[in-house]
Amino acid sequence: MQPILYLATQNLHKVEEIEALLHGQFEVRTVQDLGLEEEIPETGSTLEENSMLKAKFIADRYHVTCLSDDSGLEVEALHGAPGVYSARYAGEPKNDLNNLNLLLQNLHQEENRRARFVTILTFHENGKFVQFEGEIIGDITHEARGNAGFGYDPVFQPEGLTRTFAEMTLSEKNQMAHRARALQKFKVFVDENRKSHDK
Repeated sequence: MQPILYLATQNLHKVEEIEALLHGQFEVRTVQDLGLEEEIPETGSTLEENSMLKAKFIADRYHVTCLSDDSGLEVEALHGAPGVYSARYAGEPKNDLNNLNLLLQNLHQEENRRARFVTILTFHENGKFVQFEGEIIGDITHEARGNAGFGYDPVFQPEGLTRTFAEMTLSEKNQMAHRARALQKFKVFVDENRKSHDK
């Protein structure tokens, strides 16, 4: 029987990506399964803080094994923006298209399109918290391309490739993306812990 892992996120796109990568290791459930309807607070000033806040919120309230995710796009020409504010770059309420359009607008006259996507995962189990980071370097395209993915995927083109994340299938994106890289570290950590418990 697989252990149950609750994802401390209300973003169903993230749930889909994480579930695909953790298939076979965990029975993945969402905060909706816990009956949570209110929004999980994200008041930190860094991705690390927000990821920890989300994990602690679920762990303290429900006392379950959980995994949170906070991700951001950091653009060199914009001094690291939108960064921790990636999901709300264009203001409230959160809107992917508005965020993306504002980003392209702010980069309109910039030749430097260098950017990186970063994910910080926080795992909680039995009162202990561990964080994992994943990143990928790339460039912001001059226009949106592709219909897959979510968020800034249509304008992020990984280094050395000619397609944006939104022009890839989920399995292609999950072979290289920031979230996938953080999850690979998490999976190694879980496997090593299980082996030590089995001894």
